[in-house]
Amino acid sequence: MSDGQRGEHLPGLDLLRAIAVLWTMQFHSFIVGGLGPDWMWLQRYGWMGVDLFFVLSGFLIGGQVLRPLAQGVRPSLRTFYLKRAFRILPAFWGVLAVYLLWPEFREAPGIEPWWKFVLFIVNLDIDYAANAAFSHAWSLCVEEHFYLVFPMLALLLARRPSVLKFWGVCVAVLLGGIALRAGIWLHDAALQPSRNWFVEDIYYPTWNRLDGLLLGVMLAAWQAYRPAAWSRAAKHANLFTLAGVLVLVLAFWLFRDRVGLLGNSIGWPVLSLALALLVFAGAQPHGVLGARALPGAGWIAAVSYSLYLVHKPIYALVQAHWGAVLAARGSVAWLVYGGVSLAAAAVLYYLIERPCLRLRGRFLQHA
Repeated sequence: MSDGQRGEHLPGLDLLRAIAVLWTMQFHSFIVGGLGPDWMWLQRYGWMGVDLFFVLSGFLIGGQVLRPLAQGVRPSLRTFYLKRAFRILPAFWGVLAVYLLWPEFREAPGIEPWWKFVLFIVNLDIDYAANAAFSHAWSLCVEEHFYLVFPMLALLLARRPSVLKFWGVCVAVLLGGIALRAGIWLHDAALQPSRNWFVEDIYYPTWNRLDGLLLGVMLAAWQAYRPAAWSRAAKHANLFTLAGVLVLVLAFWLFRDRVGLLGNSIGWPVLSLALALLVFAGAQPHGVLGARALPGAGWIAAVSYSLYLVHKPIYALVQAHWGAVLAARGSVAWLVYGGVSLAAAAVLYYLIERPCLRLRGRFLQHA
């Protein structure tokens, strides 16, 4: 759900960002009863779109920090955090205000207290059964935690750079995540607490969702510190695309039971590897993913953050007014729900997000 300077003019990354948000929207159609059996094949794994966003963020945001470090230049944390604040907060605060002031806007009756959203901790402490409204902000919390911690960790490791140290941290995060998720799953499965423990204890918390961000950062480190090797590999972008698709099929199999132990232990790093291979291919100016811009993909990528913020409440509003008419009308319902969501996202983007991005540019010029 974030931008990156290197990704703005790469059609392959625009395409992947557009796929990520549209795929996520397919999954969230469950809040209006799904869009019919014709779309179930696409809806089932749509939650993986968020993981694609995580890999993209790890790569693009990681690159903003690691490229200057690779050149011996200390990046400005002040500039980094200001850019993130202007990018994330205005649209987020605007949508949060609507959620709080207009209860009919919500896709579910209950919502967590406002301060949990403002502090970006709603993913760490949520009563999902009672307060599911705006719960998709959980992924923004994960990204905000990443923005907060990663630059400082990168600066710390760059004081005495070491390949062994870098790989040690990567392996520790990956293996630690597998062990932590497996331990939580076994514990909760044995106790069977009377709440949605899968969402609250495994799916939402930041410490369980680092795989995608890490794989994206690893791509950024490869590009920044081993540019020659990156360029050689870039010649085989289509092979990386094929490998990504094959590993993604394996991830589908591992997550055939989405809440099962197999997927929620080793499934996450496998899925993240698949998406990282596709992001690498998309970052190249040639090959099937990056050779040319797909019409409309660039615009959807540009509004993807706004679209992610508003699509669930818009689904609920459309259902409240036209749900009876759209019931069991798969393709028509898909177009109506999606079209109204795109229109609402455009309003948010052009009225709030884009002006704030322009203000960011002027502010940083005079900072």
